[in-house]
Amino acid sequence: MGRVRNIKELAELAGVSTGTVSRALADSELISLKTRERIQALAKEHDYRPNALARNLRIQRTGAIGVLIPLGHETGQHISDPFFITMLGLLADALTERGYDLLLSRVIPTDGAWLERMAHSGRVDGLLVIGQSDQAATIDAVAERYKPMVVWGGYDQGQVHCSVGSDNRKGGELAARHLIAQGCERIAFFGDPKAKEIAQRLDGCKQALAAAGLEAPTVVPAHLVAEAAHPDIARYLGSTSQRPQGIVAASDVIAMSTLRALAEFGLSVPGDVRVVGYDGLAIGEQTVPRLTTVSQDLTRGAEHMVDMLLRRIAGEDTDSVIMEPELIVRLSA
Repeated sequence: MGRVRNIKELAELAGVSTGTVSRALADSELISLKTRERIQALAKEHDYRPNALARNLRIQRTGAIGVLIPLGHETGQHISDPFFITMLGLLADALTERGYDLLLSRVIPTDGAWLERMAHSGRVDGLLVIGQSDQAATIDAVAERYKPMVVWGGYDQGQVHCSVGSDNRKGGELAARHLIAQGCERIAFFGDPKAKEIAQRLDGCKQALAAAGLEAPTVVPAHLVAEAAHPDIARYLGSTSQRPQGIVAASDVIAMSTLRALAEFGLSVPGDVRVVGYDGLAIGEQTVPRLTTVSQDLTRGAEHMVDMLLRRIAGEDTDSVIMEPELIVRLSA
């Protein structure tokens, strides 16, 4: 016999039932090791490849994980954003290693049902949500009834959904304390606190300044999108009578827009103004000067998200994970 076309033909060739073949190819310990090895060798010899779609239909699985990016507060943000590209690559690698496909959706919420629709679409086995944006209440409402979901973002006591993220308050505090240690007394915070994670970073920044006996930071609600953040920052720099000595940027992208705007105003970094970013993206190594930033360890975060999601798909409960942020000191502060 040449190439085996289906499981029935392989079962006839092996002299066993189709159920035994199915279990042997799945490496089930219900089948003896000797029989498993014999059937697997026959499958390889006759170029038999199990139909993954048919198997998924039998076990009521799709073999796909939905990855959603909700853009409630920042509708102009693109998937090509350096943070999203980094996180998507890490999640895709982790899912592929575990035999799952990735179904990507960039969502601009127009109603409260955007997440519910995907959760019950029948297209995916579970959901990974990158960022809460301003949609934390919607995510919580779905999490009450839909278990296989893990969210990248900030944690708040009492939240329903399972999240993975850095300690944003501590990260904001680390950034501000570093600027204070460099002699900065007038500090500004660049970022829109409508987003949960950014609000937490601002809280940490405020706490550090208060502990040092300094005034609260000037808040400039800069966009997360570089082309929108730059004019926000330029307007502020052009209108303020008291230039900040230090700037905590809510993301590395905002920090890069800040470096550009400061250069356009003839201000040197770190000579005139010191800048600290947030995220720890690789692109921070390429800025001029190289960017001091608070790292979130996205690699470990993506691994946590996928591991926890697969456990939740299997019916387990998982607690949220809050990772320790790390200050990476380079040349901008």
